[in-house]
Amino acid sequence: MTDAIIEFPVQDVRNRVGSPDQKLAGILAAQRKAYLEQGPLTAERRAAALDGLAKALLKYQEPLVEAVRQDFGHRSAHETKLADIFPVLAGIRHARRNFRGWMKPKRRPVDIAFWPGKARVHYQPLGVVGIISPWNYPVQLTLAPLVAAIAAGNRAMIKPSEFTPRTGDLIQRLLAEVFDATEVSVVEGGPEVAQAFSRLKFDHLLFTGSTAVGRIVMRAAAENLVPVTLELGGKSPTIVAPDYPVEKAAETIAAGKLFNAGQTCIAPDYVLVPRDKEKAFTTAFQAAVAKLYPSLGHNPDYSSIINDRHHRRLAALVEDARQRGARIMEINPAREVLDPARRKMAPALIAEVPDTAEVMQEEIFGPLLPIVPYASLEDAYAYINDRPRPLALYLFSEDRSVVDRTLERTLSGGVTLNDTLLHCVQEELPFGGVGDSGIGAYHGEAGFRTFSHARGVFSQPRLNGSFMTRPPFGGRIDRLLKMLLR
Repeated sequence: MTDAIIEFPVQDVRNRVGSPDQKLAGILAAQRKAYLEQGPLTAERRAAALDGLAKALLKYQEPLVEAVRQDFGHRSAHETKLADIFPVLAGIRHARRNFRGWMKPKRRPVDIAFWPGKARVHYQPLGVVGIISPWNYPVQLTLAPLVAAIAAGNRAMIKPSEFTPRTGDLIQRLLAEVFDATEVSVVEGGPEVAQAFSRLKFDHLLFTGSTAVGRIVMRAAAENLVPVTLELGGKSPTIVAPDYPVEKAAETIAAGKLFNAGQTCIAPDYVLVPRDKEKAFTTAFQAAVAKLYPSLGHNPDYSSIINDRHHRRLAALVEDARQRGARIMEINPAREVLDPARRKMAPALIAEVPDTAEVMQEEIFGPLLPIVPYASLEDAYAYINDRPRPLALYLFSEDRSVVDRTLERTLSGGVTLNDTLLHCVQEELPFGGVGDSGIGAYHGEAGFRTFSHARGVFSQPRLNGSFMTRPPFGGRIDRLLKMLLR
């Protein structure tokens, strides 16, 4: 995921009076004091908080849609409701139905050597957790981690992206209606605040953003041994297998790629197609885009690029690929002259692109789709495996053996078969990356576990055999060891 927060400044602000460190440390101290004095959020408070959050989200849904639209310059209202508001509501409802079951201690078997003892795992809240959220889905990626933290009984501090200030302000107001400041606090500001936030001694820190910034956040958290969950991004590949109808694949890939104008951490980043079907795929993809978006400039369904900086970055990726000999196929069905001030960018297919091109080296995060032809599926797997492990992988195939082989031969954070994006909104599935695309997971029960400590508890009854293992040692312990070590 590109630029959740911009690069931290070099200067150190820790010793300045009124610095972000001091202000944020005060908020953290108040939350920790409340946690120590009042204990974790009770089951009743968790239920009430989740119910309150759902009501507030519904109350503010239209203002949130408008805030996101203004922050982007233009953002499809339907996309905001589908991808920002609905997933949070679905997550709340799922947690509300299940968190009491997740809380219950779980019995574990005890080896015969320790009978009649009993073992259980108790899930305890960690305490105060930090959440750093990005700009591309500013509601979902702020509130979905919060749902998991609250379901697990924690308090939370949130740092939203400075790229979506109107949405951040509204989320702060929304949460203030549901939570006391000692339960949930929102802190706003630029990179200096983000830097100070990542240095706090939380009980857990969840960051969503780019791999580059994730390294900085993890380094800062390591100073205090704060455990982290990193939801990053990378170049998520899409494989169109030889058996799958290329026209059907192209339409589905176009819809997933151009949702939010490609500004999605799990968007298809490049597509691997059989060499003999490359031309058919490009033709079908162009037709699919024209069907989805007959126009671009004033189309309410087609979102803007978040800001001028990212618009320029994407234009530079296209120009770099062109300079390196790639073939650029811009798709502008109505042949409009797109106003740069509105930051609407025409989708483009990029063919014959060398691996050295920047568009093949960094996460695209925009409506550009490189095409990589392959001779065999083994070649496709090798191409994917030669690169950092991606957050998502998409396969289009109806052949069970191809599906099984692809799942065996590749590794990614998550997978959707014969569609795109949808594994992310399954509350029963963990969502997270692997390797360069992240550490840890959340959503549903996985989120509850992320923000809980699994505490092992062994219970020894009054009558037990532990006396047999105590000195003075003699023949009895020798006989016991002979039995144990056989």
